[in-house]
Amino acid sequence: MTETRDGARRGPIDPAQERITTEGPVYTVTGGDWDSLIDEEHDDRIVVNMGPQHPSTHGVLRLVLELEGETVTQARSVIGYLHTGIEKNCEYRTWTQGVTFVTRADYLSPLFSETAYCLGVEKLLGIEAPRRAQQGRVMLMEICRIASHLVCLATGGMELGALTGMTNGFREREDLLHLLERLTGLRMNHAFIRPGGLAQDFPDGFEEDVLAVVKQIRGQLPGYDKLLTGQPIWQKRLENVGYLPLDGCLALGATGPILRSAGLPWDLRKVEPYCGYEQYDFKAIVPPFPEAPSEAVIGDAWHRFYVRMLELVESIKIVEQGLRRYPSAQGSHRIEPPRHLPAGEAYVETECPRGQMGFYVVGRATKDPVPFRVRARSSSFSNLSVTNEICRGCLIADVPAIVGSIDIVMGEIDR
Repeated sequence: MTETRDGARRGPIDPAQERITTEGPVYTVTGGDWDSLIDEEHDDRIVVNMGPQHPSTHGVLRLVLELEGETVTQARSVIGYLHTGIEKNCEYRTWTQGVTFVTRADYLSPLFSETAYCLGVEKLLGIEAPRRAQQGRVMLMEICRIASHLVCLATGGMELGALTGMTNGFREREDLLHLLERLTGLRMNHAFIRPGGLAQDFPDGFEEDVLAVVKQIRGQLPGYDKLLTGQPIWQKRLENVGYLPLDGCLALGATGPILRSAGLPWDLRKVEPYCGYEQYDFKAIVPPFPEAPSEAVIGDAWHRFYVRMLELVESIKIVEQGLRRYPSAQGSHRIEPPRHLPAGEAYVETECPRGQMGFYVVGRATKDPVPFRVRARSSSFSNLSVTNEICRGCLIADVPAIVGSIDIVMGEIDR
């Protein structure tokens, strides 16, 4: 018998009840995890739910916060509310059909998941996409990175009350989605990058449309600096909040803007280039920044925000370089991969907007080109592990700002 806080007596929690059916036993499990999250040693503290319905938790993330007054003493991330089964579904489809599943993992930057998966498949097959296809992949990924970072800034502005930041961010993103829709027929979840290259070549006039849009976005960026970077309320809500030093990032496996905002210039496009990134002129963004407010410390939420601001500029530079090179790029937009796949395994990582996204693929020598295993290394999943570390000791009002600075996508986590 155990005693609850109100003094009531109860027996042990019953295990899941079993019901026998023609397909086997079916278990009924109820949500009885609340008591297990209460620390009986500190019964003066309050445990509250933030999510999964809370708009500041980016959808279906549940945060269980333990509070002492308004100070967070512990933050537990509870996931699993977005049931997608992406990896397992890939194991029942051909290698090419798997692209239609992995593109739904990071739905804010689907072309990165497609590229990482296809690079893994190509490594297993021992083939390489043509140069023209690789340059096309780079341009599409950087267009996707710009759109994804704009969403991070826009939703961050919404959560902190800067509604104009939200409308402006989605305004520019809409132009980028129109470009992708013209090319692939879809705004998101394109399945356009295939093993061996691209689904099709760029249509006539597409490069000119891309150039016009990125020039327009470049002209809008000073407005974001004025609206967000130099805005006193925005600064006060983010500076010296959610601090995570470099050793903490390395210990917890954080990558992407979180790691670079702590001072380490680790960008796979630079240190382990793929798709010809070594031929492009761009910088890995790391602090210190002269624009940082006086209270901001390297590794806080403000620096995570500002790294993404500057990465917008670098991505625009890459897209512009790619537009100059693409018309003269040699080769087809795609080569046909072998029908019969070898047994073996391969792993490839790419630098997506949230960090390192990798795919581990295992092949088997059979008639049908169906993978034996497909597993993803999700940057959002790894980065979410820092939540307790950076929320502990902050005020509950700071939690939305901190979670927004991590920039997670739940489809990538609950895959």
